[in-house]
Amino acid sequence: MSITAERIQQLRQQKKLTQSELADLVGTTRVTIGRIERNINNPSIGMLSLIADELDTTMDYLQGKTDNALKTPAVDDNGDEPPLTEGQKQVAYFIDPSATPEEIEQIKKLVEIAKLSKRRL
Repeated sequence: MSITAERIQQLRQQKKLTQSELADLVGTTRVTIGRIERNINNPSIGMLSLIADELDTTMDYLQGKTDNALKTPAVDDNGDEPPLTEGQKQVAYFIDPSATPEEIEQIKKLVEIAKLSKRRL
């Protein structure tokens, strides 16, 4: 079995997802996920990217290019968090137009939690 197939299967099982559930999340079929996990088919770069996103890892990890399964957050040159995008600013504004920077940070954390749990606020 290839390292990609092994890692996809391992991470899917760690997240307690069935092949069908992962397939639904990435827009394919259970048969396709099964064939990838059994190393019958190799996923396209696009499919590998979707799988990596749903399994909260990187394509490099799935391909065996690194042993670090964790995604690393984007930071700017001075090590601080990147500035808010326009979309993030709009969300914070619509939640509370008078939001302080501290409240905006709390809102960002809530959004991250919601993204991780795949729930909507």
